[in-house]
Amino acid sequence: MNKISSLIERYQLSHFIILAVIIFIVMPLALDSFRLNMVGKYLTYAFVALGLVLCWGYGGILSLGQGVFFGIGGYCMAMFLKLEASSPENTSIQSTPGIPDFMDWNQLTELPWFWEPFHSFAFTIVAILVLPAIFAFIIGVAMFKRRVGGVYFAIITQAIAAILTILIIGQQGYTGGVNGITDLRTLHGWDIRTDEAKTILYFVNGALLFVCLFAARYIIRSKLGRLLVAMREREDRVRFSGYDVSSFKIFIFCAAASISAIGGAMFTLQVGFMSPTFVGTGPSIEMVIFCALGGRLAILGAVYGALVVNWAKTSFSESFPELWLFAMGALFIGVVMAFPNGLAGLYQTYIAPWLQRFVPEKFHWIITGRSQEENPELPESLQEEKEPSAEDKKSTQGDLSHAGN
Repeated sequence: MNKISSLIERYQLSHFIILAVIIFIVMPLALDSFRLNMVGKYLTYAFVALGLVLCWGYGGILSLGQGVFFGIGGYCMAMFLKLEASSPENTSIQSTPGIPDFMDWNQLTELPWFWEPFHSFAFTIVAILVLPAIFAFIIGVAMFKRRVGGVYFAIITQAIAAILTILIIGQQGYTGGVNGITDLRTLHGWDIRTDEAKTILYFVNGALLFVCLFAARYIIRSKLGRLLVAMREREDRVRFSGYDVSSFKIFIFCAAASISAIGGAMFTLQVGFMSPTFVGTGPSIEMVIFCALGGRLAILGAVYGALVVNWAKTSFSESFPELWLFAMGALFIGVVMAFPNGLAGLYQTYIAPWLQRFVPEKFHWIITGRSQEENPELPESLQEEKEPSAEDKKSTQGDLSHAGN
């Protein structure tokens, strides 16, 4: 038992274990099937918030278009599921059997070439991970190689989200248009519409989220994580130290895109459809709010932020649908002004010290649950130069006067 405890303390796993207990034990026991499915949907948004922690919190890259990558992953999975649901037997009443119903309604007579590879589940999985990364790579090369960043990059990503939404809606015969891709029934013959299937998908969703959490934790605790912080704080110094800043930015932006796409694919499975409403600027900004509320420097905070905001959204929108957007804006402004580090900062600053008063000192690591590596300092060569003291200034002036003589 002591060995397990020491391993948990050594690798700072206490807060991961608490989150795992909440997701895999507390939620399934406390909620009915409908509410559990809702929480499963909320967890898919946590993937996007986690990606934002990496690229915004640590890399200093604020993207207002993460819904694009969420949507790419969701549409890839939806295309595979739709093709499975559109077998010639299931679509025999159509004028062109074997193609999705919305294509038949728009008088297409054959399956488009870019739909053909999605008959393969293996190709679909690869596409979910690779296509968003390729798209992010193209954006990153175009922007970061030209040193475009800050508010300009945020506006450009928002514009890309708006353009992609318009493109999806306009190509109704190929994408399902404003309705999206709906009526998704089975995954390799397994009916994903039943309560039992939704529960299983919830656990798969949680497991994949933890895989991404540990991958993000590995990045943050590595040399790359320290370089990301250095780029965020003193990009010019990192560049003058010989590092290719744009390459690191492109990498972390692509990683965040792939993580977001996994969430989109799981959203399609969990909910049973995908539409352009999850791709546009509105959802993308909401996803930034999930990250900001949870704490943009805390990977676990991203999960809690997604859960809290979406639970509040569901609760308030059911009772006060007209006021929800105002409540969301007020929540975001209030958190940023009062707690700039989000719920994670609130916990570390106020709640954890209060809890430590009731726990023996040797167990304080359970409460803090945060290692130095998870919020690394700048490398020594990249830190701010210290302001010289009065004695140093006086000594320097004396040396200069002697040199002048």
